[in-house]
Amino acid sequence: MGLTTSERNTAAPQGFIDVVYLSDKPHMPAEIRRLFRHKKLTFHMLHMDHYGDIRARIDRIGTVLIDAEGLDITRDQRLGRVLEALERDNIGIVLLTQRVKRPVRSFSLVSSDSSFSMANSVNAISMDDLWSSISVNLAQRKRQNSGIATKPPGPTSLAERLWEKRPADPSEAHASFVDNVKEQLRLAGLVQRDFLPAQLPNSDDLQWVVTFLPAEWVSGDIYDVARIDEQHIGFYVADAVGHSMPAALLTIFIKQALVMRQTVDKNYRIFSPAEVVRNLNVKMAGQKLSGYQFATCCYCLLNVKTRQLTFARAGHPYPILLRQGHPPQQLQARGSLLGIFENAEFIQETVQLQAGDRLLLYSDGAEHLVGRLHDKAGFQFAEEFLALKDLSITE
Repeated sequence: MGLTTSERNTAAPQGFIDVVYLSDKPHMPAEIRRLFRHKKLTFHMLHMDHYGDIRARIDRIGTVLIDAEGLDITRDQRLGRVLEALERDNIGIVLLTQRVKRPVRSFSLVSSDSSFSMANSVNAISMDDLWSSISVNLAQRKRQNSGIATKPPGPTSLAERLWEKRPADPSEAHASFVDNVKEQLRLAGLVQRDFLPAQLPNSDDLQWVVTFLPAEWVSGDIYDVARIDEQHIGFYVADAVGHSMPAALLTIFIKQALVMRQTVDKNYRIFSPAEVVRNLNVKMAGQKLSGYQFATCCYCLLNVKTRQLTFARAGHPYPILLRQGHPPQQLQARGSLLGIFENAEFIQETVQLQAGDRLLLYSDGAEHLVGRLHDKAGFQFAEEFLALKDLSITE
């Protein structure tokens, strides 16, 4: 089945669909439509807002091609939510970031006047390259659905020796393997916690409280609170996409790559929040991580003498200011996801805090406790959260 470029479909696919094409645009590029038809792929065009409509039939989807050209991801958080959902569903992603006017020759297809750029790629790619990414995702997906694992090439002598020493009871070997994996994850979780701050810079005028409750042994979240000098404290919460080991490893990279100040000889310069997030994004994008790994972050710089708070965010939930006698306020600042667009722009904002103010930073794991984003009404705080807004941070 193939849809014309002018068709817009919101109904869930009935049979197996090789490619779901997500876009905000009313038309699919003719080159991509020709590629699908040339390769005899079934495809389904869907508006970005309607991705949730096909989640119930996710087992019938091979891969998802996302057209992010022109999408203002500094304001629009839909892309991050879709990418997170696809990662949870183990669906391969091909993310197109822009249409390139310079043609790139394709060897297996008819010539094209344009090419496309994918995320984590600074160069234009040909339609052959695009097909390669799609075909790899489809092959992996069909292996998952069939339950067939690829066989490694020929056993080595070491493998043969291990096979000879295997336990006679297969269930015993399985139980031993599971126990070993659990122990390794437990130890990895302990190592990850070693990267969290051992002490918080509490004072008579400033108090910090942290709740860190990973869903598994290891976490995709990380935070830090660090005194930069006598007058400034830098702090952040970052969230790597996904769960378990890949996300946990990415948090360690974030911890090391996020630099709050630059020291030269006996002098130092404190980076602004926008600089901190921008530099972190460049480092992540430069790694060209596999599997479209990305992260979100909110970094804040507090002047403890003036109580001036400057912050920047990268696709992360907005920090929330809780002021006695006032409704909760989202502190908004534009900023895209980390690790996708190397030249992404991050805007910092400043707010003047008052005595008694409380500031909440959280990750998406607690988002349902704070509130929800509604299509028409915008972000609405949860009633349970509003009932607690006047409590002290220790309560």
